[in-house]
Amino acid sequence: MIIAVDFDGTIVEHKYPAIGKEMPFAFETLRMLIKDGHDLILWTYRDGELLQEAVDFCEANGVRFYAINNSYPGEKYTEEVSRKIHADLFIDDRNIGGLPGWGEIYHMINPNPLDPHQMDYMDRWGKAQSGGGCNWFRRLFCRVR
Repeated sequence: MIIAVDFDGTIVEHKYPAIGKEMPFAFETLRMLIKDGHDLILWTYRDGELLQEAVDFCEANGVRFYAINNSYPGEKYTEEVSRKIHADLFIDDRNIGGLPGWGEIYHMINPNPLDPHQMDYMDRWGKAQSGGGCNWFRRLFCRVR
């Protein structure tokens, strides 16, 4: 799928024009969606230098977008073309009902259990974050059926 993702208030806390703190699990989820084969578009109000700061911040956190504020790489906006981008899904904090947690977002997009490699990664990451045997990260992303 092509998934458009907002930046301020969605990937990071809303501190525009500054860059807020990462929303919990945002980058982990975005990296998993890319690994799952989805094309992600950064779809944000930012432009110019502020946009480049957001792009750089995401890339520093391991997320490189398929396109930025466009439907596809290299698309050029002109007055003859609609400004609306093409995407299958839009992830934005301004949705009706607000932004669900990133774990819930992942399950909406990929409701199937994760492959063993992803499960192992989540177990190791959760243990490292909790300092022990807690697998809270795995529980967040892997629903018990």
